[in-house]
Amino acid sequence: MLQAAPLKRSIIVKKATKKRVKRREWTKADIKDLKVHSKARTPVIKIAKITKRTIGALRQKALHLGIGLGHQR
Repeated sequence: MLQAAPLKRSIIVKKATKKRVKRREWTKADIKDLKVHSKARTPVIKIAKITKRTIGALRQKALHLGIGLGHQR
């Protein structure tokens, strides 16, 4: 009696593609808006959604400009 060898099934795994970083220059209008939000003490999460920038990017720019950011400072 011959037994059939078990079939080897290969699993195809998709290679994860990295999301590309899209860098945008800071315009004078962007900086003006950031300063307005700083004075109004708008939460950083809200500013990030409005400006479509990351929280880290906003904090770095505020640090560079020498302004505080967020409602808790």
